[in-house]
Amino acid sequence: MRLFYSLVWTLALPIILLRLWLRGKQEPGYRQHVAERLGWYQDIERDPIARPFIWVHAVSAGETRAAEPIVRALLNKYPQHRILLTHMTPIGRSTGQSLFANIDTRLTQAFIPYDINWMIRRFLRHFSPCICILIETEVWPNLIAQCKAAQVPVTLVNARLSEKSLRKAQRLSSLMVPAAKSIDFVAAQSGPDAERLSSLGVRALCVTGNMKFDVSPPPLMAERGAKLRASFADRPVFICASTREGEEALILDAFTQLQLPRALLIITPRHPQRFDQVAALLTDYQLRFVRRSSLNLNEASSPIAADTQVLLGDSMGEMYMYYAASDLAFVGGSLVALGGHNLIEAFAMHKPVLTGPHTFNFSEITEQAIDAECAQRAADANQVMQLAQILLDDVTTRTKMGSKAHAFFLQHQGATERTMQAIAPFIVSL
Repeated sequence: MRLFYSLVWTLALPIILLRLWLRGKQEPGYRQHVAERLGWYQDIERDPIARPFIWVHAVSAGETRAAEPIVRALLNKYPQHRILLTHMTPIGRSTGQSLFANIDTRLTQAFIPYDINWMIRRFLRHFSPCICILIETEVWPNLIAQCKAAQVPVTLVNARLSEKSLRKAQRLSSLMVPAAKSIDFVAAQSGPDAERLSSLGVRALCVTGNMKFDVSPPPLMAERGAKLRASFADRPVFICASTREGEEALILDAFTQLQLPRALLIITPRHPQRFDQVAALLTDYQLRFVRRSSLNLNEASSPIAADTQVLLGDSMGEMYMYYAASDLAFVGGSLVALGGHNLIEAFAMHKPVLTGPHTFNFSEITEQAIDAECAQRAADANQVMQLAQILLDDVTTRTKMGSKAHAFFLQHQGATERTMQAIAPFIVSL
């Protein structure tokens, strides 16, 4: 089966490269470092001291943010090693550049090659990592097989596997089960995740929790959030965060029907290539809106007019700022069947959360948060807006939910340290 999988990858490569180039029209980052995606890394200089790499793979922005605590912990615990941080998407790479801008030269970033055997072998020969640490859901059959052939231990940390993803993997069991069995160790986010991973064939695993609880909100973001909030005067603010395609129309339909009095709606699309698309949608709905990119938070005068209905968050790396400036948050990816997104950043900023019906990617945390009374689930966009109106009008309940949200955030910390202890036997100390 893996031979057939490899053949499909090889035959599809011209189409993949064409798609990469076309996607680069909207996101120029897809046209950069293309050689790295094919296993060529001559532009990345070798370390003259020849310190070994600890390789961490975080496919995109969410995984890169999740990897931040363990990357910092690895740099601190293993000073004689370097960190190789790889990605698949430009937004993942730029997120890493932002998060680790002040890190010393021991951290190197690169794109991981496509899952074709000879490309993976070139990658492994160039960097000679002493361990592969995959973040969350990244199980690539050829990558794992080539690591095993090169005697590079493979670990999967902060691992999650939804019921939907498990069913997909089981349909490809002849490909995915051998890959899962070849992983040396898995640190799962939750008990249900561990059970599903075990049923797929993972042999050595433990439950360590979610490392995203260990991410500390940057103080600068709280300060900028306060400046942004000051520009809204005393209006209630409701953020719809990390929205996906199809959700904005549902949200705006409900928003325009309910007409939340005085409330300002913030919409932050999940992917930057959709910023202009959402701006066009706001224009179609004849809503008065401003774009974050047009604001200067250092100006003394208020940049938000009193009749502005929507702020479009067309910026990256400022989610904590948006949460800090809001009273209540809806986390997207949950009104459509995409499984939802990370609620933890909102909890870290003391914000109560509303979510839609589709949260299978974060099912356990979402249910725990609802039980802890710091989150509420809505059946659809109309109910999201109805709940938002109730909570924006009820300061006492909203404040209590916010306090419980932060307590929930603090209660679940410690996953990074548990993960570090679990993977330590696979890292050779110098």
